[in-house]
Amino acid sequence: MLLFIGQIIILFIIYVVAIRILGKIALAQLTPHDFGALFFLAYILFGSVKVDGIIQGIVGGITIIVLYLIISKLSLRNKLDRLLIGEPTFLVRDGKLNIDSLRKSHFTLIELLATIRNAGFFDISEVDYAILEPNGKISILPKKDKVYLTPYHLGLNTEDQGLPIIVVMEGEIQHNNLAIMNKDERWLREELTSQGYDQLAKILYATVRDKDYDLKVYTEQKDTY
Repeated sequence: MLLFIGQIIILFIIYVVAIRILGKIALAQLTPHDFGALFFLAYILFGSVKVDGIIQGIVGGITIIVLYLIISKLSLRNKLDRLLIGEPTFLVRDGKLNIDSLRKSHFTLIELLATIRNAGFFDISEVDYAILEPNGKISILPKKDKVYLTPYHLGLNTEDQGLPIIVVMEGEIQHNNLAIMNKDERWLREELTSQGYDQLAKILYATVRDKDYDLKVYTEQKDTY
């Protein structure tokens, strides 16, 4: 029985790792080869386990549930969350396509353009940001003068303040996100200190808009500044 449980644990971990390697796109928009890869991967891995009777079936089911709960708990930790689930990826920023991110995410240009069209935009220059989320979905933020029924259409001036980017998560500085805005840890700490935050450990979540660099801090008490 212990050998049976060990086989299930190893195969489940291999399956989860394989899905991460396949990329975010395999989780949301299944093309024929995406579906085939996921189906045959599951079939080959779990088809190799022989379930002998109802007792092993129950034990196997319980083992999968426990593994799922353990991984879910581990994913709540910031560092492990990035390893197990991944991070958002900028495919379009300021109306410009990021080819390197597109290739690394296994997302084709045709699929990206189709997603943008489905959002109601037929020119990539109309999109301010297109972000590939860890669950494989794409979040699209159009440019301020292209959204529906905006002050732009009413002839009013609008100020593009930018996208809020996470710079602190659960007390840890997100250096990669700071680099996107050409900022560093010293700048962030000075901004935090000016708002009365000297200890990162007390910060649950903090964002900076990438155009006007406005900092907002969220603590565990849900206070915002």
